[in-house]
Amino acid sequence: MEVYKYPPTSSWSNLTKRPNKNAEDLDSLVEEVFQAVRERGDQAVFEYTKLFDKVSLQSLHVLPDEINDAKELISEELKMAIEMAYSNIFKFHEAQKSEKRVIETSSGIRCWRMERPIEKVGFYIPGGSAPLFSTILMLGVPATIAGCSEIILMTPPDKNGQIHPAILYTANRIGITKIFKVGGIQAIAALTFGTQSVDKVYKIFGPGNQYVTAAKSFAQRAGMNIDMPAGPSEVLIIADKSSIPTFVAADLLAQAEHGPDSQVMLLSDDIEVIESILKELEFQLLTLPRKEITSEALVNSKCILLTSITDCIDFSNLYAPEHLILAVEDSAYYLEKVMNAGSVFLGNYSCESVGDYASGPNHTLPTNGFASSYSGVSLDSFIKKISVQDISAVGLKNIGPAVEIMAEEEGLFGHKNSVSIRLDQIKRDKENV
Repeated sequence: MEVYKYPPTSSWSNLTKRPNKNAEDLDSLVEEVFQAVRERGDQAVFEYTKLFDKVSLQSLHVLPDEINDAKELISEELKMAIEMAYSNIFKFHEAQKSEKRVIETSSGIRCWRMERPIEKVGFYIPGGSAPLFSTILMLGVPATIAGCSEIILMTPPDKNGQIHPAILYTANRIGITKIFKVGGIQAIAALTFGTQSVDKVYKIFGPGNQYVTAAKSFAQRAGMNIDMPAGPSEVLIIADKSSIPTFVAADLLAQAEHGPDSQVMLLSDDIEVIESILKELEFQLLTLPRKEITSEALVNSKCILLTSITDCIDFSNLYAPEHLILAVEDSAYYLEKVMNAGSVFLGNYSCESVGDYASGPNHTLPTNGFASSYSGVSLDSFIKKISVQDISAVGLKNIGPAVEIMAEEEGLFGHKNSVSIRLDQIKRDKENV
């Protein structure tokens, strides 16, 4: 990790840049795959699965026997851990339900919102070197609470055409039965357009690498709704003298091991803090099974020395991290200054890994600076909110003249007339009483 000492604010924007593949290359590839899947459906999906995942499939579907077998292939300890995570995630998202509130905006005018689930949703679950079965919990639990009637899960197969048993077990625990051995760009394309095997959905959820993120953006341009731009993982940690170097180093490595395109950032107001953390990071890196991948991510990562923790917060708000860890004294005070972040972790014992798995809040979060305008996945992500208006004759009489004036000023006389006709009828009805 390169160390930057007291960079001027004019350079901060450059320091917040993420390591990204050439966008033009990605767009060209995504367009090619999307067009092929749209035109040839399953056939194109099979072809790109063979090309990208190096496996020839006989069927895209995961069969019931494969799901049943998965139950016997994972340990009881893992099953118990999944149950604990399920319980906490359920509690957090169940509490996000909102009650119907009827508001009388004017006399005779009652307005409210009603909630309806998004009926068909698609999940993308990364399954390569790190099979993210935890993401199934993060997406599936709020989807089932919301009442989504159809969930389609896409995840890439291994070289033997198999899906990791933990993914299958967790999907079954949620109640997901439509599972497909499809990953990458072709998975997003299949969900966007539908194929002979895969139903078109109304909204796509799930994180992924740069290829998946680019595919989701393309899908959005094709009319598909998505959760957010969720690409390579990232964390920004602000540490002061109260931080514990072993903890901070472990958190940096935890995110860096996601993939070579991940990025971790360390900010501090004390160079000795940075140096002690880097020393500990080098030591811990040697013990990681994924040290090669982690080392690649660290090349694109940065340590930044600033004059104060307040400056660190200002830099973080510009960076808009997916995960923000405040390993500082009085973290609650600095929390109030945080404007842009996917999820925040307070103090030395709030490790990001717990948030990834089991504390309750969702780990599907905006990356690449999108936390400045996007929220992470929540119950609301799976719900449509429909406004309802109940206007009585008295209500229309009270508000109608104002609407007539406004419509006339905009030159929309059809709008005015729809009110005027009703007001005339109200007047006649009153005269005939």
